[in-house]
Amino acid sequence: MKKLLLPLMLLFALVANAQLPNTLSAEDKVYGLSKFWQEVNYNFVFLDKVDRAKWENDYRKAITSVQNTPNDYEYYRELQKFCASLNDGHTNIYFPQRIDTLLYTSMFGKYKIFLTNIDNKAIITRTNLSAKDELPIGSEIIEVNGLPTMEHLKQNVLPYIASSTDYVLMDRAIETMLKGLKGEKYNIKYKTPKGKVKSLTLTHAKTAEKEVYPAIEEMKLLELKWYPNQTAYLALNGFHDPKINELFIQVLPELRKAKALIVDLRYNGGGSTSIGREILDYLSPDTLLYGSRNSTRQHLASFKAWGKFIENPKDTVGDAWAARSLNAYQDRLMHNFDYKPARNKVKQSDKVIVPTAILIGHRTASAAEDFLIYADNQQHMTKLGENSFGSTGQPFMFELPGGAMARICTKKDTYPDGREFVGYGVKPDIEVKMTLQDYIQKKDPVLDRALKHLKSQKLAAK
Repeated sequence: MKKLLLPLMLLFALVANAQLPNTLSAEDKVYGLSKFWQEVNYNFVFLDKVDRAKWENDYRKAITSVQNTPNDYEYYRELQKFCASLNDGHTNIYFPQRIDTLLYTSMFGKYKIFLTNIDNKAIITRTNLSAKDELPIGSEIIEVNGLPTMEHLKQNVLPYIASSTDYVLMDRAIETMLKGLKGEKYNIKYKTPKGKVKSLTLTHAKTAEKEVYPAIEEMKLLELKWYPNQTAYLALNGFHDPKINELFIQVLPELRKAKALIVDLRYNGGGSTSIGREILDYLSPDTLLYGSRNSTRQHLASFKAWGKFIENPKDTVGDAWAARSLNAYQDRLMHNFDYKPARNKVKQSDKVIVPTAILIGHRTASAAEDFLIYADNQQHMTKLGENSFGSTGQPFMFELPGGAMARICTKKDTYPDGREFVGYGVKPDIEVKMTLQDYIQKKDPVLDRALKHLKSQKLAAK
């Protein structure tokens, strides 16, 4: 049976791919690849961390592979694989809408399946309501198309995902490991929480059933709740919309009643740094707030030309001109933006300065991480949860042939003292992880630990 499995999967893939045209010429495909390669070489701020020999060799190989792609979908997949080798969460290739609309992640007709990475295992954490008994929450997918799940991820998923951190890479790989075109099939084996191993064939198709289990609660831009001991819970779920600042001002009078505060950034994917900092102004006693230091690559063609003739780095000692030339030749010449702290103009009487727990996790990204940098030295604030996303910066956006989009990170951000968090994430002061049993029992251990921590702080202050 296993001997027939791979040919059958190949047949299903061919059927699924048949719906996609091959509209791009070989010239267009090479041009799109070369356009991305060129812009990376010119603009990517972390080029110094790239294995240049491998990068150039991958490009040479891709010139042939992209021309041999059977359709537009497979072409863009090749570009995504090329892009993913840069290991940056703000450098990506995006499918054109005409292809994106043909892709399914969680819908399989009769079934709707949502996966979460728990301890590097593919765990079913939500299904459509009618399938909740057949696919119990907490079940682990252990095999996909005849391959152990981890092998399936290594071969077919991980190489195509751009990420700055290993843990976000695995999160996204597991969440999207069954993604595919309409009609594409997956044969899976899964183990239920009771230890039973079952098999199921899934075929991508639109799922008509709307109800899911557990039900998805509407995520508001800002949410305020109260817990015992006058502890306020404030969820800030995005800095992409300035309306969150208006909502914050509206709840501020009530928030001033708090004796302790929880700020939840676990689902904040970022947006504008200034939007988040305006909220932090009310939560910090400081008149100056120190955010990220920023730098970008500098292009000076003549210096690069001169640098080619500097044979030994020792020749740059005491010679600023030579050092600049060599850095330019090695694509390491950087421009450091002027740095100054942000001035906090909020009156002390208007602020909420109480013991504060900030909840963070792998989805705390970009501008939300910038918020954490500003909050780094606040003595009354404690970060709890897991490492943040580990990627921020200023992407340069541009189009590729056929309507696809690409972006390349052009700005490097660090802590004020130069410590790096891109590629590592902002680390919590107290690490708390969700377990499989937490999901099954609908517990929130990060929130529970924050409440316990704040209670202990209040007792210690008495």
